[in-house]
Amino acid sequence: MRMMNEFEAQVLSDLSVLKSQMHALTGDGNGGRIADLERRMEVHEQNWDRAKGFLAAFSVVLTVVEVAVQAWHRH
Repeated sequence: MRMMNEFEAQVLSDLSVLKSQMHALTGDGNGGRIADLERRMEVHEQNWDRAKGFLAAFSVVLTVVEVAVQAWHRH
């Protein structure tokens, strides 16, 4: 059996590092940074949707108040 030269050893070492970094990035299906980012984005989108709903409801209330004030001033 022949011995690895320095280049082959470096390539195998780099591949090992790459494999561990990819595992940390993607996880094992349950974790990883990408999954964490996806969860954070889902929470952010839910919060944004809630804020938009609140602002829509608040604008309706302000419109009703404005119509009531204008009607009161006319009489």
